[in-house]
Amino acid sequence: MAARTVAVVLAGGIGERMGAGRPKQLIEVGGRPILAHAIAAFDAHPGVGEVLVVMAAGHLREAGVIAAPFRSVTGVVEGGATRTASTVAALRALEGHADDARVLFHDAARPFVGAAVIDRVLDALDGHDAVAVGVPSPDTIVVVEDGVVASMPPRETMSRFQTPQGFRLGTIRKAYELALADPALRATDDCGIVHRYLPDVPIRVVAGSERNLKVTQPLDAVIAEHLAQEDLP
Repeated sequence: MAARTVAVVLAGGIGERMGAGRPKQLIEVGGRPILAHAIAAFDAHPGVGEVLVVMAAGHLREAGVIAAPFRSVTGVVEGGATRTASTVAALRALEGHADDARVLFHDAARPFVGAAVIDRVLDALDGHDAVAVGVPSPDTIVVVEDGVVASMPPRETMSRFQTPQGFRLGTIRKAYELALADPALRATDDCGIVHRYLPDVPIRVVAGSERNLKVTQPLDAVIAEHLAQEDLP
């Protein structure tokens, strides 16, 4: 099964909210770049046979240097200006793979994805064509329209999505084929594409982890450094 499983590490963003002057995935925590942490999690997992890195334009050489020590990395390709464009770049790079291959899309800005989370995604893909990772929301979530609360969904039904998100390659290919034909396409993640364009495909949700944080704001980098120090021998 490992040879038929590809992990795509999406590092196409430039991280403007971090204010670091360079892509956030190149920032170091625990003595090595965030991107290296993310690649390492999949490189070390026995269920993953291949890792593809999608990097922000202008930074492919740096990403290549970071990725070089990892045995499972088969390529570093240029991403797009949006998450959707970066996923499309990955799908193009995987054109030679069969539709029944399993593909995991992971945000490079989540450096501490654990093996247990990856296990749960891979196990769920045995019976589903699309899998999301979620954690319960500790906050009340409200829908706001024109500055006024329009609705308040029950908190126990709300989850915050993380990555990796897993798919049978043929499923995500078909979803994006339909999505790219839609001039009104707007999406923030790949499960959202499947949900909108392949509504008959159930998306299984498995448990994530609070350690699997996304480094987006400067405070996130402080927390990430603390988590990295905890992991040091």
